[in-house]
Amino acid sequence: MCGIIGLFIKNPELESQLGELVAPMLVQMSERGPDSAGIAVYRDPVDEGSAKLTVVSDDPDYDWAGVTAKLQQTFGQQAACRPWVNHAVLTASATAHELQRWLGAKYPELRITSSGTTIEIYKEKGAPREFIDRFQLQELSGSHAVCHTRMATESAVTTEHSHPFSTGLDLCLVHNGSLSNHNRLRAMLQRQGVAFQTDNDSEVAAGYLMWRLREGATLEEALEAALRDLDGFYTFAIGTREGFAMLRDPFGCKPAILAETDDWAAMSSEFRAIATLPGVEDAKIWEPVPEQIYSWSRPR
Repeated sequence: MCGIIGLFIKNPELESQLGELVAPMLVQMSERGPDSAGIAVYRDPVDEGSAKLTVVSDDPDYDWAGVTAKLQQTFGQQAACRPWVNHAVLTASATAHELQRWLGAKYPELRITSSGTTIEIYKEKGAPREFIDRFQLQELSGSHAVCHTRMATESAVTTEHSHPFSTGLDLCLVHNGSLSNHNRLRAMLQRQGVAFQTDNDSEVAAGYLMWRLREGATLEEALEAALRDLDGFYTFAIGTREGFAMLRDPFGCKPAILAETDDWAAMSSEFRAIATLPGVEDAKIWEPVPEQIYSWSRPR
């Protein structure tokens, strides 16, 4: 099952309402994914030469103040650690790789959910409504978001197995479906230096796209290659710094719907999520064609 949502704000005046728009969409996907929920939101880009990481702790009383102090000792007083429930967003004047190395050396118990310049990923096991309330999702602002509700079928119900998955800078992926060759692909990608946190097949798909992009492919080229290399049935929604894209497998086995107005573009596993959006009565609504890449973005 699983439920997928992508929302791209075309009208900048609506960016402050991103969370208010996404939250009811996520609720509508609860029956498709009652085990966990997550969101990748793109907002608050850091200054040039800086990076931000989103991290999560298993300890609800984690000492985030201590992280802030050590972060500022290393990277200066402009560095920050902003806790949010059991997650935190770290920002510093450094490259993402430098910040990742520092975190791994000082705080190996923290798991990185995303890294880059604009992306933040929050995810947790439990029902979508609980996730929305716990993380006060309605308060989020941003330019676009990719969300997921999970029905665990092939791996454990844990925070780290929840979607979205991010294996590249400002890149994330959510997935509805199943890959049959993910173990072979994981082994190949590990030989290429791609690291994984879980045995989830969706993380392999995210890692595959990151590897293709790292090798010089555009996102469209990477997705075209995925149609050749990924066996199984799937609908992917992919978030990037500039926007989001979606792709269905050659057979179109998993449900998906797209809609667009002058103010927004959206996709979901079912229309009932899109039906919560303002102005949907005037939207262009259609079912995406299998193997065709759909994307929305704004220039860098």
